[in-house]
Amino acid sequence: MAQDEPVVEQDVDEYDEDDHEDDGDVVELDLTTFDHGDRRAPEGPDEVATLLREGELDLEGRLLDASNVTLIAAIRTDTLGATCVYKPVAGERPLWDFPDGTLAGREISAHLVSEATGWGVVPPTVLREGPYGSGMVQLWMDADPAVDLAEFVRADDPGLRRMAVFDAVVNNADRKGGHIIPMRDGHVYGVDHGICFSPDPKLRTLLWRWAGKPLLLEHLAVLERLAGQLRGELGEQLHAHLTRREVRRTQQRVEDLLRTQLHPQPSGDWPALPWPPF
Repeated sequence: MAQDEPVVEQDVDEYDEDDHEDDGDVVELDLTTFDHGDRRAPEGPDEVATLLREGELDLEGRLLDASNVTLIAAIRTDTLGATCVYKPVAGERPLWDFPDGTLAGREISAHLVSEATGWGVVPPTVLREGPYGSGMVQLWMDADPAVDLAEFVRADDPGLRRMAVFDAVVNNADRKGGHIIPMRDGHVYGVDHGICFSPDPKLRTLLWRWAGKPLLLEHLAVLERLAGQLRGELGEQLHAHLTRREVRRTQQRVEDLLRTQLHPQPSGDWPALPWPPF
């Protein structure tokens, strides 16, 4: 998972649960140099899930431009190795409009919805214990360095359009350019979903290109299926991380999209664009 380039991180020894100041030596890490020994990269969703849930985290650095403590780690089992992001709940900054200590659960909820759509918007993500306690652990995705994000976010790209629908479902309040990860194979990932699922309308995104336009038939088919899943097992899974009101409002957002069959437009009651945009 690549954020704004270049990725600049801090020696993680400077991080303390009771002191979140950014003091200490700042270094630039080359994630391609992580030594996983004879371990191989995971293949397929089962191996990825095993690695994320059971792998040992070796913290390497910290993203300094992230609002909450975001740590980069090598994650390894006896046979598998990869790079991941670890966001401990203890490092979440209190927000006025989201309950304290809930951001990791919202990231997990976004992944659950992403998997239910079949679009794979969110990289593999789990909630587990780490060196600084419980937190979100997500597989790192290396973006295509040849893609100019400032141009890409304005493109009529199918992956971006699916992401715009996904963001409308989860009520994403922070779809910045740096939260969009275009891959070499053309797939587009989205990251940083800690401020999603508010019961109040908070959609704030760079992806307004399709505002007011009809949803594609393939999107409507996915939303129809998602509506049923939210009334069943998916809804129960979300209740482990979200309030009942937040889950009900997610169901209502899907129903509203199916009723209007249109991409949403800015409401005017909330800033339409994230700041900073990148």
